[in-house]
Amino acid sequence: MKQFIKRVVKKTLIGILEHRGYRVTLIPRAYQSETSKCRLRLAPFCQGNGLDLGPGGDPITPKAVRVDLPTPYAQVGEFPVQLTGDASCLSWFKDSSLDYVYSSHLLEDFVDTESVLKEWLRVLKPGGRLVIFCPDEQIYRKHCSKTGQPYNTNHKHEDFSLEKIKRILDSIGEVRIVHEANVVDIYSWELVAEKDGNYGTPTSS
Repeated sequence: MKQFIKRVVKKTLIGILEHRGYRVTLIPRAYQSETSKCRLRLAPFCQGNGLDLGPGGDPITPKAVRVDLPTPYAQVGEFPVQLTGDASCLSWFKDSSLDYVYSSHLLEDFVDTESVLKEWLRVLKPGGRLVIFCPDEQIYRKHCSKTGQPYNTNHKHEDFSLEKIKRILDSIGEVRIVHEANVVDIYSWELVAEKDGNYGTPTSS
C-alpha cells in the first residue's frame, strides 16, 4: 500500500510540475558495473601492485590504485578516485614498476589504440599482466539496437574486437597471451597478456 501511495504522489507531483512548464528528469539508480561481470574470472590475474583504469567507483580489487577522470562518466560504485588524469598517459609511474594494469570498457574510447597499449605495457614489470575487459563493437551495437540499451557514443572504432587487439599486441611484440575469452556476458571479451622480459629491448641488427 505504501509503495502504491508513493507512486501516486510522485506521478501527481511530476504532473503538476510539468503542467507549470518544468521539465522533470529522474536520476536513475547506479547500474551494474562491467567489472562486476568479470571480477571472478579476472581478479586472480590482478595480484600485487597495480592499477584499475577508469573503475567508476568499482575497482577490480580494493587494493588496485584507481585512476579516473575527476568526475567519472560512469559512477557504479562507492570507491573514490585516487589519481585523476588521462589513462593514456600514466606519467605517475616509472617504466617496469607495476604487477598489473586492468581496464574495463575503456580502451575502445581512445583513437590511437596502439599507443595506449604501449603506454600500459611500459609501466608493467617483466612478467606483469595487462588485463582487459572490453566490448565487441558490432555485437554491442546489435545488442543496443535490440534491447534499447543506450549506446555509448565514446566508442571510437567500428571494428573494435578481441581479434583487433590481438593483432595490435602481436605487432607490438614481446607480449604473451595467457588467457582470452570471446563474447562473454552478452557482448564483451576478455584478454590477459603477460609482458615478456625482453619487452622494449632493442634487437641487434
